[in-house]
Amino acid sequence: MSRRTGNTSSRTGRSVSVVFPCLDEAQSVAQCVTAARDGLRTSGLTGEILVVDNGSSDGSDRIAREAGARVISAPIRGYGSALQTGFREAQGDIIVMADADNQHDMTRLGELVQPIIEDRADLVLGSRLQGGPRGAMPILHRLVGTPLISFLLRRATGGLRIKDSQSGYRAFRANDIRKLNLESNGMEFASEMLLRANAAGLRVTEIPVPYRRRIGESKLRTFPDGWRHLQLIVMLAPQLLLFWPGIVMLALGTSLSLLSLLNPAGIQVGGLSWQPIFFGPILLVLGALSTLSGMILAHHSPLTRDPAARAFPIVGGTHFATQVIGTGSVLLTAGVLLELVLFSNWITGDVLHSRRLAAAGLAQALILMGAVASGFGLMYGLVRAGGNRGRKYLRQSAEEKAESADG
Repeated sequence: MSRRTGNTSSRTGRSVSVVFPCLDEAQSVAQCVTAARDGLRTSGLTGEILVVDNGSSDGSDRIAREAGARVISAPIRGYGSALQTGFREAQGDIIVMADADNQHDMTRLGELVQPIIEDRADLVLGSRLQGGPRGAMPILHRLVGTPLISFLLRRATGGLRIKDSQSGYRAFRANDIRKLNLESNGMEFASEMLLRANAAGLRVTEIPVPYRRRIGESKLRTFPDGWRHLQLIVMLAPQLLLFWPGIVMLALGTSLSLLSLLNPAGIQVGGLSWQPIFFGPILLVLGALSTLSGMILAHHSPLTRDPAARAFPIVGGTHFATQVIGTGSVLLTAGVLLELVLFSNWITGDVLHSRRLAAAGLAQALILMGAVASGFGLMYGLVRAGGNRGRKYLRQSAEEKAESADG
């Protein structure tokens, strides 16, 4: 496979830039540069080795330069920032990105480039989950972090078939990746690349590659970086991860609440009886939160390239805040009235014991949903009004400055 890659590259005249983001990797960066050079040579590829120093204090930049790499500096700290700088400076038609900690077998880089050259894929990931020595990847990352983020990405993209979404060993065309306008500066850059690539219609594939225990200390912070990944995914795909799950929760909560009212005995499961008098209302409240959050983020997320106004036209309307507040007020009023009916029955002694708890749970859910919706609408209206005033002020200031300059 590698031999064929080299021949094809020679015929097409394509060159490869191997980009290593680097922060204090003095123990391993020279090995990576040497291995990448060997990988290019044995695959018959031509190109360059580019090390992007991200503020190293251990002489990594000097060591990389002595090993034969072209070294540039990324002034803004972060994994994504370093890679973005490398992508802009890369001179090759195809870019291979890899970590500078000696985890990846750079002598096999031709296998990542092969599908790109043969036009079978636009973005190739080197999967670390098949093989590799025990302990090469922290168990929490292998069994929880990477599978969870990969699942969310598959969900957010509607079925992108990948298992190791966090692999730092990737190949792609330089022009393709630059058109994605990637923005993330941190470790979540790996997820953003996949989300943007899928939205742009790029063909993404995954192949297994050898994986080794890293040299030196990892820069990955498990929980902070995981949280940044989650935030990015939700911001980029709110309709899939918030809106539609919210609709499902609303439907299920409504069904369970009605079931509790109509059948106080509950649901019979074998010899057990389940009364969803509280679970139904909880789902209603969570569904309202999720749905409203998804609607607003889908339209106003700074990361959403394709505005969701077509999917949620009501969000783009000028009266959205009023509509949400009105809906919330109706729900709140209904919940309060139902509570008053229950209280009146309790005072008069006319209590329907079999349905009282279910009705009380539904009343509380209506009150909470109404409060949530009204609060969302109020805050949304205030933010929109503030934003409009701010834009108007900026336009006026710009016009005044222009008039002063003309005068």
